[in-house]
Amino acid sequence: MVLPYCVYVLQSERDLLLYHGFTTNLQKRLIDHNKGGTISTAKRRPLKLVYCEFFFSRVDAIRREKYFKTTAGKRMLKLMLRDTLLQIKYPK
Repeated sequence: MVLPYCVYVLQSERDLLLYHGFTTNLQKRLIDHNKGGTISTAKRRPLKLVYCEFFFSRVDAIRREKYFKTTAGKRMLKLMLRDTLLQIKYPK
């Protein structure tokens, strides 16, 4: 079974900050981000994928994306991805 909905976290290689998003086609979305097709990340290119989760339910995926954008969600991501964040030199 293919899980159609994806929540992802990108890191800007320019300013090292993270961006959270939602898509049904991760590969196409990453290309779009890196071509400058997304206003919120166009000036932050290039971007690289550092985390993603797939969902069966669109509602669950959107809920997860919104959670990642909260203070608690950002804190949880930093705890969950602490080794990854060290490796990608994410600013503390």
